[in-house]
Amino acid sequence: MLLKLSKLTLLFFIVILSISGCQKRYFSQNYASKSYKDSSAQYQKIEKQEIKDSQSMHTATMRPYEVLGKTYYPTITSVGEEFEGVASWYGPDFHAKKTSNGEIYDMFAYTAASKTLPMNTMVNVYNQKNGKSVVVRINDRGPFIDGRIIDLSNVAARDIEMVGLGTANVKLTILGFHSKIAKTVQEKEEVEGNGRYYVQIGAFLNLNGAIMTKDKFNNTILGNNYKAILKQTSVDGKILHRVWIDGFRSELETNDFKRANGLHDALVIAQ
Repeated sequence: MLLKLSKLTLLFFIVILSISGCQKRYFSQNYASKSYKDSSAQYQKIEKQEIKDSQSMHTATMRPYEVLGKTYYPTITSVGEEFEGVASWYGPDFHAKKTSNGEIYDMFAYTAASKTLPMNTMVNVYNQKNGKSVVVRINDRGPFIDGRIIDLSNVAARDIEMVGLGTANVKLTILGFHSKIAKTVQEKEEVEGNGRYYVQIGAFLNLNGAIMTKDKFNNTILGNNYKAILKQTSVDGKILHRVWIDGFRSELETNDFKRANGLHDALVIAQ
């Protein structure tokens, strides 16, 4: 009786393993069945629809954010700058879900995630092991693992042959911003934008409160290099009066200013 029960138990586990294996093979085949030639055309179609939305969210996605207890500060870089590190990729688990800037992630589109590069930055990713490269557009945040500098979509990872290994040592080269690739000096100036930084020291529904704060900083704290200004935005149908300090040339300068003036919780905004 025990022997028969053991055989039945063994048979049960074999059936379960067989079913699991079939499911895994089916998923892999389904996952790889999409034509990567067709994905290029699909990418172009999706990009045209998404660029308009992501442009309007650009400023919001440049604000500092916190993940797993660590604060990240998105920064403006320059065309031609290079970075080296480890690339990874993400696919099925995130497919059709929202990215950090509100777009819908498509693992068959040439996009990628970066912890600090501005949204819509165009980046060349060079696989240092095999010499293959691919151009991607940043539309998400991550990967949040030390040493990793970019998370590629599945199709981009396939193009540089790193899907099987999962990671690769890469060199990133900044090609442009606002979804454009700079090819000339004039285009380089156009796509880089202003590269200006601000420190937000207050946000008020009451205009008088904003003016008082602006005047206080201009009259007592700020020197000739900086100036407090007012910015107005609409939030839930109400006008919000923001007080920003203008005149910073880099994120490092804004952080030094915050430390020197005890403004540790003030927002840094890059445009």
